[in-house]
Amino acid sequence: MAVRKVHASNNSEPAMRVMACLNEKELAFQFVSVDMKVGEHKRQPFLSLNPFGQVPAFEDGDLTLFESRAITQYIATEYANQGTELLYSDSKKKAILLVWLEIESHQFDPAAAKLTWELVLKPMLGMGTTDFAVVEENESKLANVLDVYENRLAKSKYLAGDSFTLADLHHLPHIQYLMETRSWKLFESRSHVHAWAADITARPAWSKVLIAMKTEV
Repeated sequence: MAVRKVHASNNSEPAMRVMACLNEKELAFQFVSVDMKVGEHKRQPFLSLNPFGQVPAFEDGDLTLFESRAITQYIATEYANQGTELLYSDSKKKAILLVWLEIESHQFDPAAAKLTWELVLKPMLGMGTTDFAVVEENESKLANVLDVYENRLAKSKYLAGDSFTLADLHHLPHIQYLMETRSWKLFESRSHVHAWAADITARPAWSKVLIAMKTEV
């Protein structure tokens, strides 16, 4: 049996996304630690897995992939009949799902990523002090996005419909990091968004990711 491997650092949000997908699909995998503090991601052998020098890289037998959202779509498609169904086969449902995948990537992620960096990762990694001007700017941007989410989630339990899909899963890392920050008020003040965030972060597959990331070196 081919060994699946996730090459990443233990605080990598994209890696957490991939691991959540693997857990939802009930797939065994090996976490291969990449020490970004000493630049392992910028030299061989890691560059043979991802020439851009970014984590994660993913191996499934003789297949090597990078870019977390591409990896999750591969996993959800290749193992469609195992574990949680994360994609729709119906063309209209799939079209709606694709819309929300794009929204996460192009609307939610840019603002959420900057907030996560400024409020969590920058201080955690000793990369400087929080720039609160950047925080305020991106809280405003994220608030606008979450207004759209609030309207959507008032009509359906999850973003792409009434079942949990990749459109929801892709949000998990940033939501988790922002929970303990001032920006969490943006979620708490929107009842449907808050309920959705609580729902998806309570999934057993996500809990397994959090446990694993705390124990990896």
